[in-house]
Formats: sequence, structure tokens, C-alpha cells
Amino acid sequence: MQGLIHLYFGDGKGKTTAAVGLSVRAAGAGKRVLFAQFLKDGSSSELNVLRALQNVEVACCTQNFGFFKAMDGQTKAAAQKAYSALLEDVMRKSADGDLFVLDEAVAACNHGLIEETTLIDFLRGRPKALEVVLTGRDPSQHLLDAADYVTEMRKCKHPFERGIAARR
Repeated sequence: MQGLIHLYFGDGKGKTTAAVGLSVRAAGAGKRVLFAQFLKDGSSSELNVLRALQNVEVACCTQNFGFFKAMDGQTKAAAQKAYSALLEDVMRKSADGDLFVLDEAVAACNHGLIEETTLIDFLRGRPKALEVVLTGRDPSQHLLDAADYVTEMRKCKHPFERGIAARR
């Protein structure tokens, strides 16, 4: 079976949620799933459900570096080191999985926290049957070209525009 590359991107809500849904579906079919999060500290609620499922491994950087715009040079260097190490760990495990989700990998590339060429090389050289999902905003043309499925989440309306903060 040929593994395909999914890219969920855009300014709308639902990129991670779609990736979580695909992960649950794969786990339900007995597939081995690795769900790796970049730019997040591993405390999102959806990870609690994934961690409880058989055949699902969650990988994330437990250190919170804050928003990229607020990072100073030292913090950016530490984040780059941590997220590059996370990507290397994911790549080492590629022979042992059926579905890999790289949540916010697109954003990590955009901010220079992981090398896009390393990510593209991984996608090209991955095991033939490995399915991969990438999420984030503003993918490069290289990532768009590498993907088999491209889904854009577009914000039409969001409660934040009315001052309603994120809810648990």
C-alpha cells in the first residue's frame, strides 16, 4: 500500500482537529500512529484522548517557548534545537509506524525552527507505506507540491473577533 501525504493548512480552525480525527480512525483500524506536535507544549486536551489509545504514541517538546514573535535570540536557538531534535526522533521511528502526524510542522518550518529541506527529504525518503499529515499556516510551494491531499481551512467567522477567548 502506498502511503500518502496530507497537508491541512490555512487561517481557519480545524487543522489539528482533522489530524486527530484521522489518528483516531487509523488507531481504530489497528494502525500504529505517531502524533508529534511542534510549537505546542503537549498540554492540549486532544492529546489526552490520543494518549489513552492503543497503538498511538504522542511526541512533543515539553518546554514551552511561548509565541514565536515574543522569542528573543536565545529562546529561538533553544526552540530550534528542541524542535530539530523532535523531528530527528520522528524520522528515526518512521519504519515503525503507519501514520505520522506532524502537527504545526509547517509553522515550525516557516519560523526556521526546523529545516524545510530536512522535512522534505524525510517525506521523499519515508517508508513507502507511511502516511504523513502536516498541519500549519502558509505552507511553501515545496510542501504543497510534496502533498497528495491538500486541504485549506479558511476562517469565515471566529468568536475571538468578538473578544471571546479560547475555551477548554
